[in-house]
Amino acid sequence: MPRPVALLLASALLAPPALADSAQSQSNGFIEDGRWSLLNRSVFDQRDYKHGGRNSAGRNAYKPRNQRSGKAEEWAYGLMGTFRSGFTQGLIGVGVDAHAYLGVQLDSGGGRVGKARLLGVDNEGHPKNEYSRAGAAVKLRMSDTVLSYGEQRVKTPVFSSSDSRLLPETASGFFLDSTEFDNLRLVAGHFNESADRNASSHDQGFVVNYSNGRQGNSFDLAGVVWNPGAAFSGSLYTSRYEDSWNQHYLGSTLSHALDERRSLTLDLNLYRTTDIGKALSGRIDNTTWSLVSRYHHGPHGFSLGWQQVDGNTPFDYVTRGAIFIANAVQMSDFNAPNEKSWQARYDLNMGAYGVPGLNLTALYVRGFDIDGSHVDPAGGYAYLGYGKGGKHWERDLEARYVVQSGKAKGTAFSLRHNVHRGNTAQAELDGDQIRLAVEWPLGGGF
Repeated sequence: MPRPVALLLASALLAPPALADSAQSQSNGFIEDGRWSLLNRSVFDQRDYKHGGRNSAGRNAYKPRNQRSGKAEEWAYGLMGTFRSGFTQGLIGVGVDAHAYLGVQLDSGGGRVGKARLLGVDNEGHPKNEYSRAGAAVKLRMSDTVLSYGEQRVKTPVFSSSDSRLLPETASGFFLDSTEFDNLRLVAGHFNESADRNASSHDQGFVVNYSNGRQGNSFDLAGVVWNPGAAFSGSLYTSRYEDSWNQHYLGSTLSHALDERRSLTLDLNLYRTTDIGKALSGRIDNTTWSLVSRYHHGPHGFSLGWQQVDGNTPFDYVTRGAIFIANAVQMSDFNAPNEKSWQARYDLNMGAYGVPGLNLTALYVRGFDIDGSHVDPAGGYAYLGYGKGGKHWERDLEARYVVQSGKAKGTAFSLRHNVHRGNTAQAELDGDQIRLAVEWPLGGGF
């Protein structure tokens, strides 16, 4: 029996017989429990590269480096329609989740389309006027266990569908999610491809963020999440990217209320990655972790964090969202070989000052001690050109406002200004970014 199928069956067998108070026993029907939603989103993203940095995407990718533009700029509108059915009644319920996405260019050009990845790009490097894709997943539910097959969005620390640009990322395969046991969630999955956020097709293999090595054909994962109470949660995952790497994850959150207005939180995220099989991305022996402490006092939030990469390759991951380390921020992941980095962050909830729905954030991250001089010269990371003694920093400012009432309730406005600077021994470009996003959600039942 293939390993992915055996993994899914083993997880399913852990489920006890259907109980009277299970989710499936309370099903009202396929249509009766169905929900639909429409999300309108407009995003403007401008990146101005400094100190010789050049936009290497779009038409710029076809030009010699010294002729490339120093600016990337995209403005686009996205429409995301989603239908989530309920389940038919009976011992095993059947349902369907479906989605359709449309992205429309509002302004850009072949010389300006770039790392924002809002827009699809044609074979000549020009941004497409529009692009779209759609998909669906069939789902089966017994008791409190759901098995889905098809194109879907997944959220785990080792394989996760990002929604940080215009349209969401999706993945194709199996996903099993079980909450049969109190305070415990069991998951397992087998996937054969993922579609990037600006993709219009489903047959491009996997989205891998840093390696330019040959791709594996499958990705498997299994995990357990334990939530014994509001003060603690922990999770443990293991995953395999075929002929590339094994990756394991440990995460935990510990919270403690000092009084009604003050609290402390600690967040730990740890990844362990080693090459396997044909080692398509080269030799990998990487441990990456972060620890963040957060102190909340009324509307004020203060955070301090540390992140460290132990290994001669960068911390890499499949899908755009499978990076839960703390210093993966707007313009850099601070994940270079042997890199150490720290962060300081301040959050302010302006509701306490008469503006409910408005939140302000200021973040600073500094990375240092980058040493990529021992990267596998035949592997998938040599092209990044890491040196020894690399260092960089990033400053992110954000204002986010969500309408609290009226016909526009739920509409969100976000304005970001991000700055990144570094030396030539690290791989990120110097640049300034301005990003404005507006979201207007619609949704309901039947």
